[in-house]
Amino acid sequence: MRLSLLNAAIAGIFASGATLAAPALVQAQTCQFLAPVGGNGTTNIVLKTVGSGNPFGRPNWNTDFFVTQPYASYKFFFTADSSVSATYPIQGYLKFTDGSSLQVINESFAPQIGTGRMWGPFPAIPGKTVSQLNFKIGASADQAATGFTYRISTMGCN
Repeated sequence: MRLSLLNAAIAGIFASGATLAAPALVQAQTCQFLAPVGGNGTTNIVLKTVGSGNPFGRPNWNTDFFVTQPYASYKFFFTADSSVSATYPIQGYLKFTDGSSLQVINESFAPQIGTGRMWGPFPAIPGKTVSQLNFKIGASADQAATGFTYRISTMGCN
């Protein structure tokens, strides 16, 4: 009886968003930054400027990050780096080795200058192997952020 009351109390604490101080009950999450595809190998943070769609070429909206080992979950990070506020159309995807993908972010985000946001953690999908994370910043239907600069990165966590 006492054990079930303790379990109910612990479940209630976690459901409320509170954390416990007892280290035996909570295990620290280990995360590492993922390398961007086409990066120079010196940083895992990508700095870009939103470009407009180009009918004769590809826009620079997509950035992929390598996933070189399986992780339990994934995080996406975005920071506005312009001197003027803008609304950024943001999408994020988990891309799988079988060629499929899962959209985990789809929103317009209007951060204050120099601030940003983390999305996730997004859990790994049972039966699927994640090969890349994809950030898409900008859209032809919403040109409001064209010319604005941002920084992005991703993490895999266990």
